[in-house]
Amino acid sequence: MLRIKELALSLDHTDNDLRRLVAATLGIAQDALCKITIVRRSIDARARGSVMLIYTVDVLLSENVVVDRSVFNNKSVTPAPEKAYHFSVTAPHTQTTPPIVVGAGPCGLFAALLLARLGRRPVVIERGKPVRERMREVRAFWREGVLNPESNALFGEGGAGAFSDGKLATQIRDKEQRRDWIIRELIQAGAPEEIRFSSKPHIGTNNLIIVIQGIRATILELGGSIQYESRVTNLLLDQGRIRGVVVNDKEEICADQVLLATGHSARDTFDMLYENGVVMSPKAFSIGARIEHPQQLIDTSQYGKHAGHPRLGAAEYKAVWHCRNGRSVYTFCMCPGGHVIAACNEPETVTTNGMSHFARKAPNANSGLLVGVTPDDYGNTHPLAGVAFQRQWEKAAYVLGGGGYQAPVQLVGDLLAGRPSTGLGQVQPSYTPGVTPADLRNCLPQYVIDAWREAIPAIARRIRHFDLPDAVLTGVETRSSSPIRIERDATGQSISVRGLYPAGEGAGHAGGIMSAAMDGMRAAEQIAANIATSS
Repeated sequence: MLRIKELALSLDHTDNDLRRLVAATLGIAQDALCKITIVRRSIDARARGSVMLIYTVDVLLSENVVVDRSVFNNKSVTPAPEKAYHFSVTAPHTQTTPPIVVGAGPCGLFAALLLARLGRRPVVIERGKPVRERMREVRAFWREGVLNPESNALFGEGGAGAFSDGKLATQIRDKEQRRDWIIRELIQAGAPEEIRFSSKPHIGTNNLIIVIQGIRATILELGGSIQYESRVTNLLLDQGRIRGVVVNDKEEICADQVLLATGHSARDTFDMLYENGVVMSPKAFSIGARIEHPQQLIDTSQYGKHAGHPRLGAAEYKAVWHCRNGRSVYTFCMCPGGHVIAACNEPETVTTNGMSHFARKAPNANSGLLVGVTPDDYGNTHPLAGVAFQRQWEKAAYVLGGGGYQAPVQLVGDLLAGRPSTGLGQVQPSYTPGVTPADLRNCLPQYVIDAWREAIPAIARRIRHFDLPDAVLTGVETRSSSPIRIERDATGQSISVRGLYPAGEGAGHAGGIMSAAMDGMRAAEQIAANIATSS
């Protein structure tokens, strides 16, 4: 089988056009092509006025077809890689206590799924509710402003990623093919087939709910179990080793291997871990707000006359600007055709995130517009100082919004002019329960405001309309990543508690659905190997 990269075709090409181009690239007749599999499809809109689709394909040739050796002088034609993810252990499946997975977000779910496929019968402990029940409560919060601190847009089956765009992109180099395994499992659980080859795959919240239930069903079928509304409130320790966990302050569950996949917002769990001597350190993250534009303007900016073409869908963007004050401004978790959502888990705080359904048909585009902060900004060196820093600005946003979980907003034109907003313009904010025009200087550090004022006009020179005066900034976004890192060794275990495997976003070792899932798999591999050694 051969792999061919950089095959460029127009937006209106047919399947036969792709087949003809493949045959021409290999210098063979079309009837010599047995099978063409699309590995990757991306959009190239770099040339002004031109938008092309770029394909990478794997090609299976008919028997006895020979390709001229000169074809391989073209670096875009190579043998197709054959390596697939493989991990196995041969130890018996009769360990005295099954491994515990704390948290059912992307990290925990894929760790549990792998452990289940390896016959290790994991026990998943999730503080929130099953995803369907959770969705009902989240929607009620968005409508009515009544928060359940244990079941919300951050806590519950699926984790924070369940209420997002469902992006699956990652910058991690994956020689072990964990990413491909995750993609296959997602499709098997009900995700759209196109995530297999899209260069920017996403699932969307509406599909994520189906997929999460599918993964859950597989874990249960393979002998795993899941406990909902079960918060880990303490660790059972014996001379520096984990012996299990305490749930809801009363139930003890024994285990010699505990995978900690709490997510980035389990602040009470961070407190408990600190009190138990689990070594952690403060970590850099980013804060800011969600910036919201009409999606049609973003489409036109990115695709010009081709905007609206059915093969393009809603346009995305990504931008970064390094400011004179030493800060960097960047767009984060851009949600085309999406919504700005209330994503808090503590009473009388406001924090935002972005969410899209798979079709991305909502009228606005939104993205985090974030500025990096470091432990030097937190005011002290305590490992949990970043948590206090987040909470400070979230409480300020709640007060500025006027209570009831309304969010403070400021128009981009007002921000650049240095004045508070007193009303809205052509862009109607998508955030619910509601918004209050305000001055975001009252809920964010001044260096964030200064960085925005420099960066927004600079970004607009590349992304037209980014500085639209009526574009809306909805504050605040503080949960870009975990403010702590739980220190672990080369085996993935906590350096202070043996048998405890901190993993994913909450532990400070991943960011985003895909990287968290991959990190969970690595921890599961270590646990399975250790069980094999001790069996």
